Amino acid sequence: MHSTLQPRRHALFILNRNARRAAQMAETVEDHLRQSGFDLIIPQINGSRDVSSAIVEFAQDVDCVIVAGGDGTLNASAEGLCKTRLPLGIVPLGTANDLARTLGIPGEIEAAVNIISASQCRTIDLGIVNDQPFFNVASIGFSAMLAAHLTKRAKSRFGVLGYAIGALQIASQSRPFTVCLEHDGITETFKSIQVSVGNGRYYGGGMQIHEAAEPDDKRLYVYSLNVRNWLHALFLLPSLRRGMQRRHAGVRAFETHALVLRSHRPHDINTDGEVKTSTPGHFSLRTNAVTVFVPGNEPG
Repeated sequence: MHSTLQPRRHALFILNRNARRAAQMAETVEDHLRQSGFDLIIPQINGSRDVSSAIVEFAQDVDCVIVAGGDGTLNASAEGLCKTRLPLGIVPLGTANDLARTLGIPGEIEAAVNIISASQCRTIDLGIVNDQPFFNVASIGFSAMLAAHLTKRAKSRFGVLGYAIGALQIASQSRPFTVCLEHDGITETFKSIQVSVGNGRYYGGGMQIHEAAEPDDKRLYVYSLNVRNWLHALFLLPSLRRGMQRRHAGVRAFETHALVLRSHRPHDINTDGEVKTSTPGHFSLRTNAVTVFVPGNEPG
């Protein structure tokens, strides 16, 4: 609760009402923010492309941007945050909430608002593929097929379970494809069913790109599942959850700062759960790109 002696702060409040919990939680989130000392500007958002433009439009009127939604809404805010350098507050209301998970931001609304109010900041990197930003992971292959297949209705109804249901529905369609990777002076070609390039640690509702990955370590973490089909990849699921898949035969993994991925025919590229571009994919890092309110260090 804010003190009456403290000046009120001005925040641009972006709520994705299509996010899993957003519609029923909107009033609760707004009440908590106002009680914590924020005056809110709530723009009209007509689509993901308007989120960043709204941030730029209202940049001179606010002290920070607060996004209540999931990874897709956060992704849509990335360019606006980079341009304005406004700090970001996150209230996780989406299906996977992988950026919040990476940063240790809890899903409970009051706790998330308290983190924003405390204003401890962390500046993180942003992955870029073909000029499209991503906070978490960009993927080609099975994950991109899943992202294209999974409807907003399925995510809203089933939550993270929707990913599993969708995966089972499209597993039979997954086939290895030829990938050519250029990185660090190396060119290598192989068959894969999925290539993932990570900036943050978590993706896909709690999978890990690497158990030590941090969103501010100025590295891209890459792995490829060089297996015959998705059934073989099922055996890797425990390691994918722990971010230890690189230890298995059939997985190609490395760290880099930039790479180019080519395929014989165009393949969709999924960025933070949304298909935004296709191969060839030119990957890079935008370091120190976005400042985020994060939990403080616990005493002791």
